[in-house]
Amino acid sequence: MFKQPTLTLGGAALCGALLVSGCANHMSQRNEQEERVERKLLEHTLQIDVGEPSIMEQPQRRVRVHELKDFEVTTFETTRHYDRYTPYQPWREIYEIPLGAVAVVAGLGANVVNVATFGSLPESVTKDWIGYGFAGLNPFMNTQSNGRAEQNLAGIDELQKDKRLEHTSLPWSERAVQVTAGRKTYDLETDRNGLLRIDLLDSPFAEQDLTRVPRLQFSVVDEESQTRSTALLSIGSSLRSKLVEAHALIYDDLEDDEVSQWVHRVKRLSELGLENEASELERSLIELTGNDPELQQEFLKLLKKETGRVVAQATK
Repeated sequence: MFKQPTLTLGGAALCGALLVSGCANHMSQRNEQEERVERKLLEHTLQIDVGEPSIMEQPQRRVRVHELKDFEVTTFETTRHYDRYTPYQPWREIYEIPLGAVAVVAGLGANVVNVATFGSLPESVTKDWIGYGFAGLNPFMNTQSNGRAEQNLAGIDELQKDKRLEHTSLPWSERAVQVTAGRKTYDLETDRNGLLRIDLLDSPFAEQDLTRVPRLQFSVVDEESQTRSTALLSIGSSLRSKLVEAHALIYDDLEDDEVSQWVHRVKRLSELGLENEASELERSLIELTGNDPELQQEFLKLLKKETGRVVAQATK
């Protein structure tokens, strides 16, 4: 007794569900291509160049640090495939059904004309109008719409195009370098070009007695990869024996000395083979006497007499 109404209600519910859910109108697949580069690190090293000669005979030295990397570089052409569809919206059937009927009639008419004109009409008129019309007449499908189209990733294809080895050499720019001198270790930093300037007569080494320190050890480490490197630079025994005297000649108070003692300092530094330091002290003394022309001339005259050094132009 209740079987027929039950079937009727079930059928209505099924049709209602189909009407609400509808069917997506699948469109032509879209492909998207791009180039992808994969870099695989093969080797990572740090190189410390302590310069020449191998034994340090002057207080200054430039130490250069480089970061070297070897990569395997692979280039791929990646193609992504997207399935496109027009999502179903039931309310659009209000206008799509009548438009679909018109499109079917127009498409059939166009096909008749196309036959009569021996296929002169484009496919977009003869075939696409009919396809559009039947999609519009279908109450469970919307017509195709590029403006409303959605897409899902259907698959990815990759094609290897190239594989090569790449070598990079970059300065250890503004990075930490540990310098060990005897029992003391100093944390220094390179400049933007990866250079570390060492001066044994300047801070921090000037405060340390280096007479019994035969070498300096340089250490660098990349915290990310834990790559390390060390290098040694010997300090000549002759240089070590000069450092204490040279430090006193440069840094002891100048203002209480006589002019003859100034000249002695410059002369002695030159005799020790520290010509750069002698010239630097000479320039400092000229600047110190800049406000006293008589004292400056006295210094320059005695300097020339005792050492033969001639200053091209004194500071006024």
